[in-house]
Amino acid sequence: MIEAMLASACKVLTGATVEWHCDPNADVQRIYFGNHSSHLDFIAIWSALPARLRRRTRPVAGRDYWERTVLRRYLATEVFRAVLIDRGASSPEEALIAARASVEGMARAIGDRDSLIVFPEGTRSHDGVIGSFKSGLYHLSRARPDVELIPVHLENLNRILPKGESLPVPMLSKVTFGAPLRVFPVEQKDAFLARSRAALLTLDPGATCLAVARSA
Repeated sequence: MIEAMLASACKVLTGATVEWHCDPNADVQRIYFGNHSSHLDFIAIWSALPARLRRRTRPVAGRDYWERTVLRRYLATEVFRAVLIDRGASSPEEALIAARASVEGMARAIGDRDSLIVFPEGTRSHDGVIGSFKSGLYHLSRARPDVELIPVHLENLNRILPKGESLPVPMLSKVTFGAPLRVFPVEQKDAFLARSRAALLTLDPGATCLAVARSA
C-alpha cells in the first residue's frame, strides 16, 4: 500500500512521462544506471517501473542520508529495500576499502532475483550536466556479468528538487530507459565507462542538441 502511494505521489509531483527502448516487462535482472542531480532521482526511476519489477528493484543510496531520521530509515529499509553504502572516508586508503566493500555488497544484494538502481557519477550534479563515471559500475558489472545494464536518463529532476533544496517544485519531467548493455569479456575499465556514459548521453535531448550545434 505505502509503495503504491509513494509511486503515485512521485508521478504526480514530477509529471513524469516514461519512454522505453528496452522491454519494460522482461523477466531479467538489471542494473539501472542514471544521471544524478536530485534526491528524487532514484524514486523517479523506481516509480516509473511496472509494479511487478518495482518490488524486485533496490536503489543504492548513501547510509549517512537515509539513516539520518526514523522516517528515512523506515522508507529505506521497509519500503525501498535500499542497499545502503558508507560514504565520507577520511583517507584514500579508507575510500578504496569502502568502494570495494560497496561493490561486493551490491553484487550480493542482487542475489538471484533482484535488480539495482545506481548513479555512477557518485554525486549529484549542480547544473544537470552528466559528469564522468566512477569505476564502481565497471567493477559491479564484472562481478555480475549475467545482469543487464540499462541506462536511464532523467530530465528536469534537477529543477524539481535541486541540490541543496528541501521543497520540490512540481514540474514536468521525463524518464527514458535505454537499450540493454553488457560489459565485454576483455573490455578495459576506461573504455567501458566511456561507452556506458555515451549510452546515457544519447538519451539526453539537451546533449544531442549541443553536439549538433557544435558540429554545425
